Amino acid sequence: MTEAAVSTPPGVGLARPLDLAAKAGLVLLLWVAIVYPDLGHLRGKGAMARAVGYPVVAFLIPAAWWALWRGRSPFPWLADLLVTLTCFSDVLGNRMDLYDTLRSFDDWMHLVNTGVLTAVVLMLTLPRSAGLGATIERALAFGMTAAVFWEIAEYAAFLRISGERIDAYADTLGDLALGGIGAVMAAVVVWRLSRTGRLVEPPLPSPVRSRRSRTASPAPR
Repeated sequence: MTEAAVSTPPGVGLARPLDLAAKAGLVLLLWVAIVYPDLGHLRGKGAMARAVGYPVVAFLIPAAWWALWRGRSPFPWLADLLVTLTCFSDVLGNRMDLYDTLRSFDDWMHLVNTGVLTAVVLMLTLPRSAGLGATIERALAFGMTAAVFWEIAEYAAFLRISGERIDAYADTLGDLALGGIGAVMAAVVVWRLSRTGRLVEPPLPSPVRSRRSRTASPAPR
């Protein structure tokens, strides 16, 4: 099947420009944070780590799709937009100084962004026939792993040299709990939408299975 023959699922018309705009905004905000750290409110908060890590995360789906699914599956614009928004919202929140002026903003970010990333993983990897139990199981497997990874990255990037490390233990436990709650909420939402047929993105085909099917020799006649 050629790339032109792959149909684009409905609902991506708005996701595509929003995704491109979010990526451009992310790059711009990161540039501001590096060149003008006080303006970006990221001084002492791992600005360089974000400048390296966030573009990698934001362009991970395009790179994977190009290498594994191009020509066999439409580009998942909605999923890519959601991933980009998790990075964009964090940098924008720092730019607007919300982390320091709004006490609950960090908690909401851990809850919502973990849930959003979990939803993306479920949308792209879980068969729509999966039950609620299997959906929650995969959601917790990814969501809690992502939450732990984020806490380790946060500590390595700036908490270990920050005055906030005094309260880091309690904050980490709270962030992990919120990440788990967000993952479960995402599982319920994705499962419910898949049951009603309202998911825009179809799960991506297995790259291993597809490679085997392309290399398999034809059956003898």
